[in-house]
Amino acid sequence: MQDRPEAHRFPESEVYRQIARIGKAVASPIRLRLLDLLEKGESDVEGLAASAGVPLKNTSAQLQQLRAANLVTNRREGTRILYRLAGPEVSALVHTLESVAELRLADLRTAIGDLLGEDDLQPITAEELSPRLGDPDIMVVDVRSAADFARGHLPGAVSVPAAELESRLDAMPAGREIIAYCQGPYCVLSPRMVRLLHAHDVAARPLSGGITRWQRQGHPVEP
Repeated sequence: MQDRPEAHRFPESEVYRQIARIGKAVASPIRLRLLDLLEKGESDVEGLAASAGVPLKNTSAQLQQLRAANLVTNRREGTRILYRLAGPEVSALVHTLESVAELRLADLRTAIGDLLGEDDLQPITAEELSPRLGDPDIMVVDVRSAADFARGHLPGAVSVPAAELESRLDAMPAGREIIAYCQGPYCVLSPRMVRLLHAHDVAARPLSGGITRWQRQGHPVEP
């Protein structure tokens, strides 16, 4: 303990030092992004690097730091190593961290507004949408990829990948409000798609927080 003089200052020092390991592990924008991405399920390093827009070597190094703090775990499948969140408490930790930051940091709220620009789109929350599932007056649309939709989606949702939406506008049912969602709380696809629908006089709103926040709040998904 000689290399940690602070351990002699109060008896609980070692306890707090261990807890601080978690704080250190999440004190990185890249690592937080990787944790958000792993909400979708297992992924290899190559897939995470591509989704995060981070070089492969750096992605691997960041995952090792998360693994050292037991926030992620992995398994081998043939020649691939697949990473996943170590447990639901990790998802809850990230959700709490993001929620507190959004509540307390005005700069973050500004950054989110600049990124998503949802102020004029009247996003619907998971709490508001849940009792309305099955309502014939709405249609829930998943604008993620078909592969992501197959992993899990909101009950009753229809898959319309963002790249296909413009060509499928004529198939949007008249007289129904479209609720569009994508993956995480900071995903830009659903706000972008809602604006496209508005431009074609289709009533639409994005789901605040996407499927990630939906699941974090305990709402069900269909495989």
